[in-house]
Amino acid sequence: MGVLFKPPFKKFVKKQSRPFQLAIEDEVENILNDPDIGEVKKGDLSGFKVYKFSFKGQQFLIAYTLQQNNIIFYMIETHENFYLRLKRYLKETEK
Repeated sequence: MGVLFKPPFKKFVKKQSRPFQLAIEDEVENILNDPDIGEVKKGDLSGFKVYKFSFKGQQFLIAYTLQQNNIIFYMIETHENFYLRLKRYLKETEK
């Protein structure tokens, strides 16, 4: 199974502290081991799954999709405005 990381995901991870980067790696590994772990989205985000986890009392969400034999990680952010930012990114990449 292939793994792809979109630019918003990579950019977010790159800016974080090393302990948080390691925690993100662990959460990505959880998703890779069980791709159905995320909550299936409906509406204009249908096809996406969102996995939630906490780090130091803060909740983070990871948006990903399963396409052919690949898992594509789109975005990781705090819950605040997460879906709005994800929709905006998708709209920008459609152009």
